[in-house]
Amino acid sequence: MTELILPRIRPEIAALPPYRQGKQAGPDAFKLSSNENPFDPLPSVVDALQHATPINRYPDASAAALRARLGEKHGVEPDAVHVAAGSVSILHQLVLGTSSVGDEVVYAWRSFEAYPSLPLVAGATGVQVPLRSGARHDLDAMADAITERTRVVIVCTPNNPTGPIVTGAEFAAFVARVPQDVLIILDEAYAEFVTAPDAVDGLAERLFERHPNVVVLRTFSKAYGLAGLRVGYAIGHPRVLDAARTTGIPLSVTGAAERAAIASLDAEDELRERVSVLIERRTRLLGGLRALGWDVPDSQANFVWLPTSERTEEAAAAFDAADLIVRPFSGDGIRISVGEEESIGRVLAVAKSLL
Repeated sequence: MTELILPRIRPEIAALPPYRQGKQAGPDAFKLSSNENPFDPLPSVVDALQHATPINRYPDASAAALRARLGEKHGVEPDAVHVAAGSVSILHQLVLGTSSVGDEVVYAWRSFEAYPSLPLVAGATGVQVPLRSGARHDLDAMADAITERTRVVIVCTPNNPTGPIVTGAEFAAFVARVPQDVLIILDEAYAEFVTAPDAVDGLAERLFERHPNVVVLRTFSKAYGLAGLRVGYAIGHPRVLDAARTTGIPLSVTGAAERAAIASLDAEDELRERVSVLIERRTRLLGGLRALGWDVPDSQANFVWLPTSERTEEAAAAFDAADLIVRPFSGDGIRISVGEEESIGRVLAVAKSLL
């Protein structure tokens, strides 16, 4: 029998585990593992999808209509907006456009689980900076980690999976320490859930104008409830975004996704009402966990973080047995999305049993 010979794969890629999606839930379980919006799409968004571009035609490669709409919303020219298949796609594009062998990408850890793969796929080196107390970004340590090889620094606020924000004052002090030729990606995927008055807001503060090396990321996957359609966007200097446009896979944003995103912007008031409901549930969930004795960080996203450390797998199994699908991070903790109203009491009951 002839021995099977496969193409040679880069060793570091072969050793990198593929992105692991949150576990799917059965028909009677609550899926609290992927930070999705538990509400059904608004009728106006469903109507937009029903009148989407015919699927036998290619979509507009630049998503021009959505970029124009976002430019109008945020007071920028369309060229200062880049749209892709989720904000994680833009992260990949920007790292590929700036970093290669010998370069470094700095990010906090633990943070979004896709971050470690970004520099590795580009051939660069990732530099992880541990979170400080309260599961928050240590921006001083991140600034200290910057070297002449650093090309990108990623700041995630609210931080996924722990939940705390970076304040505006903290980010301003951080930007002042970062060389102007180093790209700062401000990943604000959960910005719509933030209620803290001192939180940084890259778009409202127009940081991309004062600092051309800052790019702000947002998404329609979370608050807008379009996770299944994959559409996110970046706002920044057009020449910086050109790097993402160049390295991105063409035609990755479908016509249906573009129409649904525009319809969601048109229905923003209704969507924000739904967000307020999730924020109220988050507040009750945090309060309930703390009342039980859990030391949970102050989440400003649509999830909470349980620091279960070495008991993480045991705790995740207990939630699973209660038909609550959560997201375990072995050795660190469990992220629990804020979901349906009926799930809140069940989450608290399992959390109590774990104590």
